[in-house]
Formats: sequence, structure tokens, C-alpha cells
Amino acid sequence: MPSVHQRCALTGATTVTLALLAAGLPSVATAADAPDLSRFYGQKIKWSACNGYEMPEDMQCGKVTVPLDYAKPGDGTLDLALARYRATGKSRGSVLLNFGGPGGAGIPQLAVGGEDFMGLTNGYDVVTFDPRGVGQSSPVSCGEGAGETDGRTDDTTDPQDALKALRRAADECARHSGPVLRHIGTVNASRDMDVMRQALGDKKLNYLGFSYGTRLGAVYAAQFPKKTGRLVLDGVDTLTEPLAEQGLVGAESQQAALEDFLTWCTKDLTCPFGQDPRSARTEVVQLIDSLDADPVPADFGQEFSGQDLVGAISQALYSRQMWPTLEQALNSLLQDGDTRWLVQLSGGAAFPGTTVGGRPEGEPAVPARPDGESDTAARKDDELTVTASPDGGLVDPVDVPVDNLPAALMAINCADDPDRPSADQITKEIDRLRAEYAQVSPVFGEYRLTQVLMCYGRAKGTDYIRDEVRDVAAPKMLLVGTRGDPATPYRWTVETAERLGSSAVVLDNKGDGHTGYASSKCVHQKVDDFLLYGSLPDNGSSCGPPDSGD
Repeated sequence: MPSVHQRCALTGATTVTLALLAAGLPSVATAADAPDLSRFYGQKIKWSACNGYEMPEDMQCGKVTVPLDYAKPGDGTLDLALARYRATGKSRGSVLLNFGGPGGAGIPQLAVGGEDFMGLTNGYDVVTFDPRGVGQSSPVSCGEGAGETDGRTDDTTDPQDALKALRRAADECARHSGPVLRHIGTVNASRDMDVMRQALGDKKLNYLGFSYGTRLGAVYAAQFPKKTGRLVLDGVDTLTEPLAEQGLVGAESQQAALEDFLTWCTKDLTCPFGQDPRSARTEVVQLIDSLDADPVPADFGQEFSGQDLVGAISQALYSRQMWPTLEQALNSLLQDGDTRWLVQLSGGAAFPGTTVGGRPEGEPAVPARPDGESDTAARKDDELTVTASPDGGLVDPVDVPVDNLPAALMAINCADDPDRPSADQITKEIDRLRAEYAQVSPVFGEYRLTQVLMCYGRAKGTDYIRDEVRDVAAPKMLLVGTRGDPATPYRWTVETAERLGSSAVVLDNKGDGHTGYASSKCVHQKVDDFLLYGSLPDNGSSCGPPDSGD
């Protein structure tokens, strides 16, 4: 594959063909019928200080421009926000991070949790981004009333009323999100990453993805196997199970994590549910039912319901480090009627796969680029004049809609799922689904089932991930599965590894919590060794629990 400079020296049909190969489009496409993406692959990133409240001084921000629709690159463009920490020594290129979600913005998470990745700056620029529809990158939204029309699935709700509410919600999301909503999803986000790879000056993509980020990484390896470098997937997502099955598995895993939390909590005299784990489980269900029947006031004139409580608990269970905060938040609710801690957990907690921590101060000055290239943008501004929603440019951090994360999560999951049962099918199946979800989790069942049904009224998603992401011809990649993961069960790691084929190497993390990089020194070391030095553990090797010394 010729370099960018070699491509610029070519003309006519050859230039178009090479652009298509770089974009991962079918090699059988001809110059006559294939879109020309060369202007997007000719970019360089102009880095500068990051704007925003308390952004780290040593973190730099930039952007790349991508087509709104890769099939019709002339119909509009989007700017995608990026951030990086520079390599502290000689750089071998970049490692791109995705923290999960879907819907998690990368830039604020790298700003808050950058300390965990400073070891990688020994050899890489550590880069993250806000995917299309997320954060500063044309954020989607469902409007100020998001959540009020939520299509509740409890047995007091008429299914037809719930479906009508879901369709209205889908219409509101489309109205507030603009054109990007029709082009959101992992397949396009993966293609965006290849544009980033070229703009970063990397021949191959080195990547560390958490939770949903593992889905994104697997899709990239399938679309661009020859452009895949060292790939790490931590907290491995499923590639095959439909949303209904994913929701069921998720509810079951979260119920198990909740019971672990209650066992821990009831050993403390300040536990709001007493000292008996069995009765504590009953009290949690009663509290949720009570708040659903009679929500309590929250800030800004809002109400806090039982399902809001479930959402807050769900976020806090991703890591044992959050358990003391959850206990304190529950005490505040039960003793003082104060919902602020719980609201913060549900809306402001770090998303799956993220870390919380500071950042080393006094980093050395940023070295010059080893390749001698300037960071000045190579393209001319007038080459990308057609833009989208409203102009395709970046959004200021303070203007990101407050509902962007849940709106993007739902939009991306729906875009990635081809199943759209009809109203009649849902009506016939809803009682069975309610019973199945309630059986695996009396706490999370309704909450997860409601999320599953939110795709009703939206356009059918792609079947590419389910049908085509298999037996990838990429180099060896590292998949980390955690035995006690409440969000991505270990069996998904095994199933995804089998699906990806001989390229996949599994590391069995015998700890708990969502993902292993931040919580296990052993996992952290093995991931860094692979990314920095290419040293892979044996397939099926393991890291012991945090207190085991492994």
C-alpha cells in the first residue's frame, strides 16, 4: 500500500483506487462507481491547548474531518474532536483509546483518568476522541423532555401505550439530533478511526478499547485487517447476541453484582439496609417500588423515581471502588431525602472502562515529532465546504446536551442491531419478556427491558457486525475478560475470541468489576507489555484476584 506521499504523486483512476483501499472498501469497486475519499485521507491534525474547565495543561486537542455518509462523501462532513498526551520519549506513533459506552465521550475521560495511561507515553502519543454523535462531535440529543416518555414495561402499562410513547421518543430524538443520527453507529465510527489513523501519521492502528470499545475495535479489525496494529480489547462485548438477549444477560450480571455489594454493605453498621443480606435484597426492591409509585423531588424541579435509582445503582456497580460512595448516597436518600449523590452517580459517574485519578505534574517538555513533520493541517479549508447539522463543526464542551450520553448509547446500539420486531410481535411477547427479566433480576429486569425496547420506532440497524465480523485476518490481538464483570460477562470474551478466530489471544482476569486494566496490576502490565513491546501472554493465561499477588 503506497504512502500518502506516493498517492499524491499518482493521478486519475489510480488515485481513486488507492483511496478506496485505504478506506477499506471492496477492492472490486471501480473508479467510476466508488466515492473518492482521498481528501479525507490527506489530513494532518493541528494540535493546540484544550478548551474547557480544568483541562490538563499537558493535554492537547485537535480534530479530523470525516464524511457524514461514506457512500456519498459530497453530501456533508463532520468534525470529530481528539485529544492526546504526547510521548515522553521517542514515539513509535499513537495508541488510540475508546473508553466504552456506547456514548462515552473520550476527551473528558482522558482528562480525568489520564494517569492510568501515562506508562504508554513511554512509546506512544496517547490519543482519544469523541465519536460521531458523542460529546463535542455533533452530539445527538432527544431534547429536554428525554426520559419523560420512556416506554415503561411494568405490568401496569398497556403495551400499545408504551409503544406509542417509544415511537414519540424516537421522533423527538430524530428532531433534536439532525442528520448525524442517520449515520451514527459502530461501522461508521470504525471508518472514522481509519481516517484518524492516517491523520495521526500511523501506518497501522494501535488501539486499546474498553467495554463497547471492544466492539468498535473488533469491527475495525474486520474492516481494515491490513491496517490493524496492536489491538487490545478489555471487557469484551458480544458481537452476536440480539439486544433482547444482551439485556437479559446484563440484568443477571448486575443482579449478581448487587448481591455482592449488599453482602459487603451489611457487614458495615452504617449500611442503610441493616446487617442481613437477604432482607437487604428485599428492602432494595421495596425502595424501588416505593419510588416508582411516589417519586421524590430532585434538583431543578425534576423527580427521582425508582427506575432513576436503578440507573444510579447500575453505574455504581461497575467498580468496587464505587461501593462506599453508593452506600453513602443511599444513606443520604433514606435518611435525608437527598438525591444529589445518586443523581451524580447516574449522570456524572465515570462510564464503563474509565478510571478516576490525577495526572503527573511537571511532565517534560513535548519533544519534536520524530518524523520532522509539521502539525499544520495539510488540507485547504475550502476543500471541505459542505457540512452537516448545523455546520458539522465541533460543539463547545459547555454546549453538549445533558442527555447526550443516554441518547448516543441508544442511537448506537440501535444502529448496530438489525432486529426490529413489529408492534404485534412485541405485544405478544411482552408478558414472557417481563417474566424472564424479572426472574433473572427483580431489581434490574424492568430497567434493562425498557432499554431493549427503545429501538422500536427507529430505523433498522446494520447486520454487518453480526454477519461479517468473524475470522478476521488481522495480527494477534489481546482480549481481556474479567470473571466477575457485571456488564460484559466472561463468556462473551470466550465467544468473541472464537468468532474472531486465530488472531484472538485471551487473558483470563480472575478479579471482579467492569474491565481489568484499571483494577488489576497484572492485567495492566500485560496490556502495556503488548502495546509497547509486542509481548503477548499465552492464550488462556490468567491474572489472579487483586489480593492474590498475581
